Order: sequence, then structure tokens, then C-alpha cells
Amino acid sequence: MKRSLALFTFVLPLLLNSLVWGETPKTSVKIEADQMLSSQKDNTVFFSGRVEAKQEGLTIHSDEMTVHYTAGQSPAKLAQPKTDEGAAPSPLDGGIERLLAKGHVEITKEGWVATGNQAEYFSKERKVVLTGETKVWQNNNLITGDTFTLYLDEGKSIVERNSKKGERVKAFFYPDAGKH
Repeated sequence: MKRSLALFTFVLPLLLNSLVWGETPKTSVKIEADQMLSSQKDNTVFFSGRVEAKQEGLTIHSDEMTVHYTAGQSPAKLAQPKTDEGAAPSPLDGGIERLLAKGHVEITKEGWVATGNQAEYFSKERKVVLTGETKVWQNNNLITGDTFTLYLDEGKSIVERNSKKGERVKAFFYPDAGKH
């Protein structure tokens, strides 16, 4: 089955770029999926089927992804051509409130990979929460747990265990892992 393409050439403030760099994106975000559903009533854009979101070296793969935005322009206006004033109108002009990726989530960026069952980004708190059998690799180093929370502005992260299953957080650090 041929994949349908949902290509957004507008800047998604505080979405992917801020997850890693904490700054305003300089390039557009490209999201591909088998299907896209926009709901102006709910202020959401839902992507499903082999979702891939890319921006400046950061990639998020998941089975589905929902972008919750603050009311701005109508999503139907995305298809309209650019105006004389510049960029095409965006439904996300009001900004991203939250991003939710579910199912086989994998986040990659230069030298590190994070996996889990679900990832949620909260723009006001500037926090990313990866849950469900999380694993984070940087070079050969590995940290596992049930929940991985990254506080972007504070530069700290917390990995928590699954206490119901009696599992503990595990970290494997290898000397000279980055020199290979």
C-alpha cells in the first residue's frame, strides 16, 4: 500500500527542536504518516500509521502521534498558498500545548536513541516524559527503566522503576564508549 504523505512546511514552535536544543526552530518539520486527521473543534492534528517526524537531525518514529495546539488558524487553511506577507497560515500559530506519540516510540539524534511505548511533550513545563519499558542509549551506554522524564530548562532527567513489577532502574556505563 502506497504511503500517503502529510508534509508540513511550517515551523512548529517548541515541538521537535526544543526537545533537544531548547531554542526556536530554524527549519520546518516534516511529518510523514499513512493518515492524518485534523480536528479544529479539538485543536488537534492526529497522525497514524508509521509516523515519522523529522527536524534538524532529530527524528521521532511512532505508530501514532497527536499534536494538541492552542487555537490559531484553521487547519483547513494549511492547503492555501502562501500570501504576499510571507509564510502560509498555520493552525499552530497559537503554539503547541502538548505532543503525544504512542506505540513503538523511538527518538533519535546524533549519538543517542531513546525508546518506549509512549512519549509526551508538555510545552508549558518544557518537559518530555517517555514511558513503558524505556531504554536510552548514548554511544554504548544504556539506562533502562519504566519512566524517563527530561526537564529541558533544568538540564536534568529522572529515570523511575516499575515498582509493580519489582523492577529497578539499570544503568550500564562503558569507559571510552564515545571514542569508538
